[in-house]
Amino acid sequence: MASRRPAAAPAPYRCTECGWTTVKWVGRCGECQSWGTVVEAAEQTGIVRSITPVTPGAGRVARRITEIDTQDAPRRTSGVGEFDRVLGGGIVPGAAILLSGEPGVGKSTLLLEVAAQSARAGRRVLYASGEESAAQVRLRAERTGALHDELFLAAETDLATILGHIDQVEPGLLIVDSVQTVSSAHSDGAAGQPAQVREVASALIRVAKERGLPIILVGHVTKDGSIAGPRILEHLVDVVCHFEGDRQTSLRFVRALKNRFGPTDEVGCFDMTGTGIAEVADPSALFLGHGEPEPGTCVTIAMEGRRALPVEIQALAVRQTAPNPRRIVNGVDSSRVAMVLAVLESRMGLTLSDRDVYVSTVGGVRLVEPAADLAIAIAVANAVKNRKVSKRLAAIGELTLTGEIRNVTQAAQRASEAKRLGYHTVLDSSSRKLAQALNELQVRGMPRDDSEPGF
Repeated sequence: MASRRPAAAPAPYRCTECGWTTVKWVGRCGECQSWGTVVEAAEQTGIVRSITPVTPGAGRVARRITEIDTQDAPRRTSGVGEFDRVLGGGIVPGAAILLSGEPGVGKSTLLLEVAAQSARAGRRVLYASGEESAAQVRLRAERTGALHDELFLAAETDLATILGHIDQVEPGLLIVDSVQTVSSAHSDGAAGQPAQVREVASALIRVAKERGLPIILVGHVTKDGSIAGPRILEHLVDVVCHFEGDRQTSLRFVRALKNRFGPTDEVGCFDMTGTGIAEVADPSALFLGHGEPEPGTCVTIAMEGRRALPVEIQALAVRQTAPNPRRIVNGVDSSRVAMVLAVLESRMGLTLSDRDVYVSTVGGVRLVEPAADLAIAIAVANAVKNRKVSKRLAAIGELTLTGEIRNVTQAAQRASEAKRLGYHTVLDSSSRKLAQALNELQVRGMPRDDSEPGF
């Protein structure tokens, strides 16, 4: 008779993120690929065999969802309209908000402005800075005009001390900058490690829910742009916002990646100035050229979340004798520009093989959606023919390899916004073909010069 195989001993190490087990310690989990989450297992993982039930207290009795009163959690403005737009109308009491972004993009400046505006509205604010001293934060507040008596500063990296500041100050808004710099004595490891970030975030969120205290946490990002620390941090919070922008320009965007209290397709627009950060309620003029119409320009209507923005695309075609013409793009997708140039040369008979082509957007905005294909084609064609387009004309449409103009998402909203901004002529998928759109351009755009050959 075959002998029975002995039962396998429990693995002495497990991942605190996903529960993966291993017989030896490793720095990276083999299941979820998280770093620093494999710890020695104090007990065998699995389902607990017996749990003693606990009778809930009077305030925690389960109630019908229709009996829950939402008037206890009214939204309140942060004082920054563009930030409220992203949050869905304002800050909900007890909400945990995570704001991430690259170093130097302006996270601390934005939150200091939110703190100052909330303090001016009569709400006491506690700003806990783990990266700067109180004097450094005071200097930035003087520069940006964010001084107020109801704004309290604490340069602290110990979780217990921050909780003590909350009991002492009793704020109406808590800002922690940043969660990766705060550590707790109840968790092993240095600040910023996954276990510490999990412990700090859990404790702060628990306080926020118990007291109805809204809290804003600043999060670091990794090289690939994702939020540093354990993934559970994004699950614990109610709202995840990302602050992004190009350091070469002053334009900044705040996007909601997760929002339990509102939509996630809103975008807040800001302008970084020497005196702080300013809201841009109507960024239309930022992405448009000034002066009279010039050859090689065309306006398209781009969508940033729910916001429709007119963006001017400029093109320049220069004759050259080199065997390989250059294609230089800025602010648009190079592969889509190459496809549009191929369609112009193949379907429209426009010779581009002897020209260097440069395509760029105005204002540093980046377009990644195919709705700008038609505007790129018109700008390049007019650059080659040295023709002007009316500044009151906008082009919206996606080009196929056959030269067909296809409809794009939110086309009705784009056209409506174009009409509101004064663009009386809108070329879109109703033209069906690129050749028809270019012919309509001569009739509805600028008067055609009969001395020049047609397309």
